Amino acid sequence: MNVVKKKAYYHLPGLFEFYDLYRIFLPLYQEHREYFYDWCEIGSIYGASADCLWGGGRIGEGDYDPREVLALLKEYGISARLTFSNSLLRKEHLSDGKCNSLCAMFAESDAVQNGVIVHSDLLLNYLKRTYPNLYFVSSTTKVLTDFHEFAEEVKRKEFQYIVPDFRLNKSFDQLNTLTLSGKDKVEFLCNECCWIGCKDRRKCYETVSLQNLDENCPDHRCTAPNAAYGYRFSEAMKNPAFISIGDIQNVYVPMGFTNFKIEGRGLGSAIVLEFLLYYMTKPEYQLQVREAIYLDSMLDLF
Repeated sequence: MNVVKKKAYYHLPGLFEFYDLYRIFLPLYQEHREYFYDWCEIGSIYGASADCLWGGGRIGEGDYDPREVLALLKEYGISARLTFSNSLLRKEHLSDGKCNSLCAMFAESDAVQNGVIVHSDLLLNYLKRTYPNLYFVSSTTKVLTDFHEFAEEVKRKEFQYIVPDFRLNKSFDQLNTLTLSGKDKVEFLCNECCWIGCKDRRKCYETVSLQNLDENCPDHRCTAPNAAYGYRFSEAMKNPAFISIGDIQNVYVPMGFTNFKIEGRGLGSAIVLEFLLYYMTKPEYQLQVREAIYLDSMLDLF
């Protein structure tokens, strides 16, 4: 009997923020599939354009025409996700023209279904009524560190995916108690660099939510060790919650988990390229992929 092995699906950062990178990478990924691991696929690309009131997690910076963004993903059959994970929305914010226009555009897809990453139940209920063709993802900005709270979130029928806090990544005994359908909904955050002992994660996300609402709010001051160095992939790999490609192949997929989120919307294209190389590209072809990206004169990696 032939055993069909499940594939891993990556949910990649920077739908708007790194459009130029994906404009080069996606044709390469399609035309030279031999460069990339055959056990993984791109499940979605997520992000938010600049000045979106509903944005959360990070401040959106992309200013590309959303029609061009959607056309690119449609061409390659990839789901697009809007990151609208603001946790502090009020009823008056639901009428925002830009965010509604984006949702209407994304909901019109006649190919792959597009989605929205949400935190606020107020927004979720509005989107369910107004744009029923979209699917919904429960945001990691909820900071679900308690497994029982997370398990209850998994049971919510309105969500197609749920992203737990990264500190649940290695809770294997508890994770294995989920049903098969529950495991299909879990989307692990692989490459978080945040200090595993952080107690201010929710407050940090709330600061971003306030800033997206254009409210007078000082930046959150991170007190974690080595915070001054910013994001470094080499440091993220030392995080006890880091999920490596070996973990994905040998632990998570055999357990029934197939969805993995790569963070990086607030980083540069060069670092995001390193994520694509590490998680998706065979070592013997990484130089070819780097060269194809670096030699494109239209892309400013730094």
